[in-house]
Amino acid sequence: MKAIVVPQAGGPEVLTVADVPAPVPGPGEVLIDVVAAGINRADVQQRRGFYPPPAGASNILGLEVSGRIAGFGSNVTRPFAIGEKVVALLSGGGYAQQVAVPAGQVLRLPDGVDVVSAAALPEVAATVYSNLFMTAQLQPGETVLVHGGTGGIGVMAVQLAKAAGAKVIATAGSDEKVAMLTSYLGADGAVNYRTQDFVKAVADFTDGQGANVILDVVGAKYLAQNVSALALYGRLVVIGLQGGATAELNLGTLLAKRAAIIGTTLRARPVHEKEAIMDGVRENVWPLIAAGAVKNIVDKTFPLAQAAAAHEYFDSGAHVGKVLLTL
Repeated sequence: MKAIVVPQAGGPEVLTVADVPAPVPGPGEVLIDVVAAGINRADVQQRRGFYPPPAGASNILGLEVSGRIAGFGSNVTRPFAIGEKVVALLSGGGYAQQVAVPAGQVLRLPDGVDVVSAAALPEVAATVYSNLFMTAQLQPGETVLVHGGTGGIGVMAVQLAKAAGAKVIATAGSDEKVAMLTSYLGADGAVNYRTQDFVKAVADFTDGQGANVILDVVGAKYLAQNVSALALYGRLVVIGLQGGATAELNLGTLLAKRAAIIGTTLRARPVHEKEAIMDGVRENVWPLIAAGAVKNIVDKTFPLAQAAAAHEYFDSGAHVGKVLLTL
């Protein structure tokens, strides 16, 4: 089959189309003919040589796909049919014509979503649902700060938090994106992190109380500021390290707020945990998408053969929502 390979770490130009062996579904796995694959920050970090796949995972990039069921391994108990349109959460292998994946990480499409744009959903829906609701236990009426509010994770986090009855503040890197956060995505407040102090903005928005939950993709660069922006008993959930992995923190601030810093990843979780997350997505996120309460936002699509151009565009930061590869 055709797939995108990374012969050496580097920029988008290293992404190469190659012929590779097609996957064979193992016990409990389904085989999917891929229609589209989502691009995620983890793909970029793997391409650069900073984020190797977990043990046993494909070294082909791609953590989410949409497509059609093409076959089954043994002992698949979930009732899928050949040709059925689905999405899947992966540990790798998505930038390819076929992928084999545990059946519990596969969902039928939400009502009203086409099979191409559906590729934008599984990774971000699973990431946001697991972190905001399963981990941080976000409650109606609480205030959440979402960093990177117009990225793939950000647009989903803003919308799901609003749908759950939370008050949402989000950051973005331009005035145009800030305006989109409030006018289109429904955020209650938005901050241009290039020109504004988000800690002060959160304090102003909450009358000095702070954010109950912060969803952070930046990491070390924002650690001290994030803790300063937390409310009493606040929960800072760190899911990315775009701003580095090492930082110094005054623990007295954390203790005084009785707050928590939680670090999570999704990709390396065991299958049973991913299955539980995807079951939660099906039950709690899919109905919101089907009802139009949460928008599936696809910025741009590129053919698989133009993966390098797609990564170059993704790296530019110009996108709002998801960038997809189509087959």
